[in-house]
Amino acid sequence: MIYYFGLEPYEERYTLQLTEWCERAFKRRGVDYKIIKGKTLDKSKKIKTGQVLDAHGRTFFAMSQIMEMIEVLKNTETDKNDVLYFEDMFHAGIESLPYIFDQIPTENRPKVFVRCLAQAIDPDDFVYKCKMNKWMTKFEQMLNEFVDGILLSNEEMASYAHVAGWKAKLYNISGLAFDKNEVQSRCKNFNKPFKQRKARVAFTSRFDEEKQPHFYMDLAELYKNLDIEFAIFSGSKIRSNNKSVLERLDKLRKNNTIKVYENLSKNEYYDLLSETRLVFNCALQDWTSNTVSEADALGCNVLFPAYRSFPEIFNNDRNRMYVPWSIEDAKEKLEILIANPSNKIGQISNYTHTTNDRIIDILLGKGEKYCRSKVNYRNHLIEEKY
Repeated sequence: MIYYFGLEPYEERYTLQLTEWCERAFKRRGVDYKIIKGKTLDKSKKIKTGQVLDAHGRTFFAMSQIMEMIEVLKNTETDKNDVLYFEDMFHAGIESLPYIFDQIPTENRPKVFVRCLAQAIDPDDFVYKCKMNKWMTKFEQMLNEFVDGILLSNEEMASYAHVAGWKAKLYNISGLAFDKNEVQSRCKNFNKPFKQRKARVAFTSRFDEEKQPHFYMDLAELYKNLDIEFAIFSGSKIRSNNKSVLERLDKLRKNNTIKVYENLSKNEYYDLLSETRLVFNCALQDWTSNTVSEADALGCNVLFPAYRSFPEIFNNDRNRMYVPWSIEDAKEKLEILIANPSNKIGQISNYTHTTNDRIIDILLGKGEKYCRSKVNYRNHLIEEKY
C-alpha cells in the first residue's frame, strides 16, 4: 500500500492538479494506494502569506495529514511493505513518524519517501530570502536520519544534496509529477497550428527575484513597438519579493511594452497558452519547472536558459536553450522560435508524463537504476533522457 501525502490545492499553482496527476498514475499502474487527504485552512485556494505555498495553509494541511496517518499507525494497519510518500520534504509534523517508529515493532514500520522540491540546498530558494535556512538545515539533517529515500527532480540537484552531506538514499526521478492528458483535457484548442497563434512571448513563472524578472523586462524593451506581444500569465494578482520589479513592471504596462494577464483560472491560463507561440524562462532555480511541461503539452515553443536542471529536461537541445544571462543569445534564439515551431514540441511533456512511473518504480523497490547515492552521480549528466 502506498499512502500518498499530496500538497494543498492552489488555483495559481500546479498543486491544484497534483493529487489527480498522481492518482491517475497509481490507477494506471494498478497499485494499491490511499490518499491522505488532509484539511485545508479555508476554501480560498489562494496564497495569502508567503511566496510558494501559503505559510499557514501549508503547515495546517500537513499536520492534519500527519494526524490522519497517526490513527492508521495506532490501529496497526501498516507493515514493512507499505510506503508513505510525501510530495514535499518539508512536512510539518513529520517528526511524529520516527518518534512512533522507534517504539513499535519493526514489522509494523512502513518505508518513508519524500520529494525534494528545493530546500536549503538551493541558494536561490525562498528559504534564504525568509532566513529559514538556520533551522531548515537542521530539519533536513533530522529527516535524513529516518527516511528510506529522497526523490530529486534532476541530476543537478543530486550534486547539491551530496555537498550538503545528506545521508539518506538519493534518487533522480528526472522531472516533476505531471499528466499531459489531464492538462490537454482542460483546453479545447491545445493543438492549434503554430502559425495561427499570436506572436506572443509569455512569462509564466512567479515574478519573484529568483525568476529574474528584470532580465525578461530587459528583453521585452528590445521589442517595444514591434509586432511581438510580451506578456505575463499569472494565476493571482502580480506580486514580487522585490519592490523594484513591480515599480518597473508598472511603467512597462502603462507604455504597452508588456501586457499582464492576472487572476487567471487554470483553464484560462491553458487557453492563453494554446494561443501563444513561445514561453520564455530566465529563472535561477526552477528545478525542472511544471511551466515547461504545460507549455510543451499545449503546443508552445519553449526557450529556457542552459542552466542547472534545464539541460537535462531539454535533453541538451541547444536550439531551445540560451547562454544564461546573455541577452544577445536569448534574443537570437527567440527570433527563431517565434517564427517557426520546433520539431521537438511535445517531447518534453511526453517525458515528464512518465515521471510518476519512475516514482512508483522507486517506491515499489524497482527503481535502483535511478539511485544517485554513489560518488559517480555526475556521470549521468550526459545521458540521453529520451
